[in-house]
Amino acid sequence: MDKKSRLGSLYVAIFGAIVLGFGILELVVIGTTGRQGVGWGPLVISGMWLWWTGIILVTAGIMYLSSTTNFMDIHQLAKSVVASIMIWIVAGMAIFNKVASSIPGEETWVNSPRDFLAGCAPPYTPAIYLLPLSLVIIYFIRQRHRAS
Repeated sequence: MDKKSRLGSLYVAIFGAIVLGFGILELVVIGTTGRQGVGWGPLVISGMWLWWTGIILVTAGIMYLSSTTNFMDIHQLAKSVVASIMIWIVAGMAIFNKVASSIPGEETWVNSPRDFLAGCAPPYTPAIYLLPLSLVIIYFIRQRHRAS
């Protein structure tokens, strides 16, 4: 279990720093540009809820970073799970926003399938990019369950 704990601590430390960085970046963007935000290639930071997503990502990053010591302990793992759930909620909200805004058409009531898929294409918010990386916590939950 010690090897899994070191691997988990390393992963959570790196991922927590990335999440914290994206949260700070969102807060800086809303502070400087407002709700219109900015976009860099496949990444966009904008939206009405930018303050809240920035605060949530900063909090999740801090929770990840605070759970690095003795990672496979149930309390430390629980902090990482809560941080992952926070990312899942924000990413789910962003995915729903992307899908829902792709449905209405400009000239018709509903977009054609091609226009719908084009509306779901990048750029995406940071939470959507963090979503698959946050699912790794399920592996560590299963490892903890098998070890006990």
